Amino acid sequence: MSLVAIVGRPNVGKSTLFNRLVGMRQAIVDEVAGVTRDRHYGKCEWCGKEFSVIDTGGYAVNSDDFFEEEIRKQVLLAIDEADVILFMCEVNSGVTDYDNIIADILRRTKKPVLVVANKVDTGDKLFDIHQFHVFGLGEPWAISSASGSGTGDLLDKVIELLPEENTEENRKEIPHIAIVGKPNVGKSSLTNALLGEERNIVTPIAGTTRDSISTYYNKFGHEFMLVDTAGLRKKNKLKEDLEFYSVMRSVRSIEYSDVCILMMDAQLGVEQQDMSIFNLIIRNKKGCVIVVNKWDMIQDKESNTMRDLTKKIQDRIAPFNDIPIIFTSVINKQRILDVLNEAAKVYINRTRKVATSKLNDAMLPEIEKYPPPSVKGKYIKIKYITQLPSPTPSFAFFCNLPQYVREDYKRYLENRLREKFDFKGVPIQIFLRKK
Repeated sequence: MSLVAIVGRPNVGKSTLFNRLVGMRQAIVDEVAGVTRDRHYGKCEWCGKEFSVIDTGGYAVNSDDFFEEEIRKQVLLAIDEADVILFMCEVNSGVTDYDNIIADILRRTKKPVLVVANKVDTGDKLFDIHQFHVFGLGEPWAISSASGSGTGDLLDKVIELLPEENTEENRKEIPHIAIVGKPNVGKSSLTNALLGEERNIVTPIAGTTRDSISTYYNKFGHEFMLVDTAGLRKKNKLKEDLEFYSVMRSVRSIEYSDVCILMMDAQLGVEQQDMSIFNLIIRNKKGCVIVVNKWDMIQDKESNTMRDLTKKIQDRIAPFNDIPIIFTSVINKQRILDVLNEAAKVYINRTRKVATSKLNDAMLPEIEKYPPPSVKGKYIKIKYITQLPSPTPSFAFFCNLPQYVREDYKRYLENRLREKFDFKGVPIQIFLRKK
């Protein structure tokens, strides 16, 4: 999926534009219960084309000493990752020194850049956008991200500049497995251990891997494309930066994968960065296997240590409690094949199709045993279930009053589906439709 990055100094309206673009998509996105949408990452659909949007705002340090450095880091990263860059300025304050810093970097890139002049709320301000020709980055686009004025024309241009997507049909029909996680948890070490060669550079410095590296894998009865996702460019001082960079680096790899191996550090437990990446995996409806690496580094292990950490992880990822969790020591090649076997099982689960007759035979008695609670004296009757022809497990339940089915009952239906059919490690979507 293509990636569009919004860059610019603070207070020019980047987040407002981001919310507007993502908002267009949110109305028709299928919400997955239990997943909070990350503030800086979302999807937009325009004229039938879907793309990801990254908002680089909110990460500048409130100090003049670090300000220029932080802007430069964000813009460089956006250039590396994005297919199209929206460079936002605003007409009221005009061209500032920080705008010039960003423009200087953007002039050196070969990526398409659109200069977006924001806060053009009235007709007389249209004349003020011409000051942004000074950047030498082409014709400025006048918009008001608050009211939405001009955003349609801007999106038309974005769609025109986005690269052609490889369709699912063009992809080789083997699983694509992405190894994701925060920096320095052993992603490249796992890749090297699986491949049996030093395919990727491994150092103790977080972020040695700059690009996502795809490798064809065909060993031990497994065949798939293995993707070792990039980490950080260099160590950063702020946790907010760490989270932003690691999530942004993971976005594209997750979107192109079928199953994600989410690596965590046994010494650190579940951190916020881990949860941000996990939420990305679930939101994109990908299969997931959690690998807790560096298990050999845990001192004073007791018989309950693994069980206790498993419980902590399950509490954090709830309600997705059937995600496989494997404890490994990549450096000692401990339980490496278990990771492959689980990833292969999760891929099969994600592509599983259940016959309509089996589905109804299994689920209708469960529904009869525990029917949906009545609402305002009205009784809900679910009469028929079918699996939808989607790439990921999605089920339609036909009933007389779909609008009255509560979220907790949808969770009950999902749990029964997981109990009757093996969907371990895979998000399930439930739709209630009128019969």
